[in-house]
Amino acid sequence: MTIQSAIAKVEQNYAHQPEFIQAVKEVAMTIEKVYADNPKFETLQVFERLCEPDRIISFRVNWENDKGEIQVNRGWRVQFSNAIGPYKGGIRFHPTVTEGTLKFLGFEQIFKNALTGLPMGGAKGGSDFDPKGKSEAEIRRFCYAFMRELHKNVGKDMDVPAGDIGVGGREVNYMFAMYKNLTREFEGVLTGKGVGHGGSLIRTEATGYGLVYFLDNMLKVNNETLEGKTVLVSGAGNVAQYAAEKCLHLGGKVITFSDSKGTLVDKDGFTAEKIDWVKNHKANGKALADYVSEFGGEWLEGQKPWQFDADVALPCATQNEVSEDDAHALVKHGVKYVAEGANMPLTAEAIDVVREHGVAYAPGKAANAGGVAVSGLEMSQNSVRKYKSFEDLDLELQKIMKNIHESALEAGKKYGTTEGAIDYMTGANVAGFTQVANALVAYGYL
Repeated sequence: MTIQSAIAKVEQNYAHQPEFIQAVKEVAMTIEKVYADNPKFETLQVFERLCEPDRIISFRVNWENDKGEIQVNRGWRVQFSNAIGPYKGGIRFHPTVTEGTLKFLGFEQIFKNALTGLPMGGAKGGSDFDPKGKSEAEIRRFCYAFMRELHKNVGKDMDVPAGDIGVGGREVNYMFAMYKNLTREFEGVLTGKGVGHGGSLIRTEATGYGLVYFLDNMLKVNNETLEGKTVLVSGAGNVAQYAAEKCLHLGGKVITFSDSKGTLVDKDGFTAEKIDWVKNHKANGKALADYVSEFGGEWLEGQKPWQFDADVALPCATQNEVSEDDAHALVKHGVKYVAEGANMPLTAEAIDVVREHGVAYAPGKAANAGGVAVSGLEMSQNSVRKYKSFEDLDLELQKIMKNIHESALEAGKKYGTTEGAIDYMTGANVAGFTQVANALVAYGYL
């Protein structure tokens, strides 16, 4: 079966899952040449096999709200591929979560995890539970109920979930407590736990910091640095906050944050004090717009942050947040580098626009792999029961992001198709896919 026929099969079987189809096609369009160069990939139908998860576990989650009323949510774990290590990927709690969303995220996770060079397979899980507006007790009860259903299908050598949107350290701790209670084992089955009871330093900062480390390597290839460059950041959560912080450390000037309600603009740039304010304000569930009365700047209700002159754009909010029109706006306003902090934040049309205009574009599977990389390091620390310092882990994170960049750079130069900029999208897809595909070939048809 050829790559094209595999895509056609996915489109036929999963027409109701557009994000999954989008993710599959994005990888497929960039690996055709390497696929053709390796006849065993086609003989063993490697790509077609990777388009189907090993299994999807779906379950009902019953929990009780503060009024004593029984609530019912849906939960899933998509175990996509354990070709190079235990299944690994986050758990997302958000009302928009569907099986299709988790399939797209899990598919991307296969190649992202492979790029880190650590032995981790790809998976994703979550629920349509909405933590917003819920009390601490309600969130705790839901997390307990969710893990009560999931615990038989995860384990330190089987499947190691982590956090994602709606799931931070608090939620991971609750889920780990239930797992530990049910199994009577203290093991590294969840990453993102609190420091002091299995968690790793720098895990909170890892995705945002790693994103900027990848960007820094992109700049160095062109004999540039972040010093003095203007940066547009979308989102105001964990990834956006720490990406902005690391940009500041390296001399960049971040002028935007955003959320679902609009965009915050401060053309003077966000200082360390201002970023700390954003962290604390969002942690307490307060409105980002409150910033204006505290520090000035401007709040743009219902608008996106892509309408300002800048050198760099870091979309860190959610999938498909950057449309084709947004991409044209980025090009118009002088953006030369786009690195994805979220998972697939650019639509397929937006990717085409930035690539056609010679913008250096780094896909999320490469640029935002810092989070799962440090999760992998946390797994190692749990296994040997020994913690590492923040400084040592930061150096390891920098090394991993540099290695990911070099892998994507080399493969992009060999197989890339864009002109005027390095084809990091092709490079990341080829490098990640090749590692997983070679493992599958070694195993035969199982």
